[in-house]
Amino acid sequence: MKITQVRIKAFLFIFVFTIYSASCCFSHNVISKVDSSKTKIISFKIKLKSAEKVKIQAADLKFNKHLAYSFTVDDGYRSAYLTAFPLFNGGKISSSMINEWKNDQGGDGTTSKGLFYSDGLGNKIPFKFGLAINGGAIGDLPANRGHLSWPEVRELYNAGWDILNHGFHHATKHGTNFLTEVTENTTSIQQNLGFTMSHFVVPGGESDPGYHLEYERDALTNGSFSVASYAGDGPVIKVDNKVNLDKMIYARTFVQSSQDTIGFKTMDRFLATFDSVTKLSGPIWYNEFTHGVGNSNLWNLSMRFPDFKYYMTTIANKYGANGNDSIWMAPWQEVYEYIWIRDRIKINYVQNGKEGTITIEVPEIPETFRYRDISLFVDSNSKFEIESKQTDFKITDDGKTKHKLITIQLK
Repeated sequence: MKITQVRIKAFLFIFVFTIYSASCCFSHNVISKVDSSKTKIISFKIKLKSAEKVKIQAADLKFNKHLAYSFTVDDGYRSAYLTAFPLFNGGKISSSMINEWKNDQGGDGTTSKGLFYSDGLGNKIPFKFGLAINGGAIGDLPANRGHLSWPEVRELYNAGWDILNHGFHHATKHGTNFLTEVTENTTSIQQNLGFTMSHFVVPGGESDPGYHLEYERDALTNGSFSVASYAGDGPVIKVDNKVNLDKMIYARTFVQSSQDTIGFKTMDRFLATFDSVTKLSGPIWYNEFTHGVGNSNLWNLSMRFPDFKYYMTTIANKYGANGNDSIWMAPWQEVYEYIWIRDRIKINYVQNGKEGTITIEVPEIPETFRYRDISLFVDSNSKFEIESKQTDFKITDDGKTKHKLITIQLK
């Protein structure tokens, strides 16, 4: 899907501020109705150093971050594995790799130390992407293939990248069976990778007017919780209150290189927009997209690797673990699932002197969810320790240092 630089510049700033101010305003303390027979109760004690009254609530974002940043690469091009993956995780970035289309999907051949944010407890977590892929394009041949192979997709998935449905053939032209595109791709990933995708990205290209509406309909009625399309929510979504995630459709905004290859003026304009988002009050969820991230501007819809490296490194240095550590750089699915759970749990806290008991009612979580985490913000001046006898969840905290955060990973 081709989007001009003029269109990007014109609409991106409008989205940032218009959507921000128009976001929903329901308190996420309001709990959705759930089947009580399928809820799960977890409980643990907090041992405080003082009897000062403590307040505990669900953090708006995981690790109590200010900004959830979701970035997706469309079409499953190999450059995601050759350049972005080692840049984020640390390791050798591919040098030039001329693919079957005579484009260069490699990078600069350097060794990266990785780009990270932290979990608020001193542990570094690599930046991660979402991959929108077409199962019909994944394969091992030719040797200089332009698309990912199944082992490469599996490695990215195992490293925490999320895989999003992009249609089996990336079909958009007249006569496309949109339902088949959705379901065949779901089957393809189930057969080759062993899990069920739960979010859809509408493929772009030559098409009939309104074709995306058919994709949206068929994806949402066949297992997808949300769809990325031409128009919808975002790219800025306020998350300090309850978010309407039901059959969510959100608008893709693309970051891509310009024809000018001198300096990073184009990336600096995108970074100025990014900076403006970080300055918005309250916790924010922000998403961006591109296609390839190799040395060539693939189909003129991509980021050249030097631009991509500059863009992501600048963000990491300002807002990641080496900067103010305000970012949670996680794929769309991961953020969606956190907010879904956050808005449906019910927290009860009872304190008696220097001891408190936290009880959390967790509703039935959909089987296709990959993540089952919740962070709690602790409003206390007292150091604390956690005591738990339950084995069906893992809990971490900063009770002995900043004493502000508890993160729970449900099993």
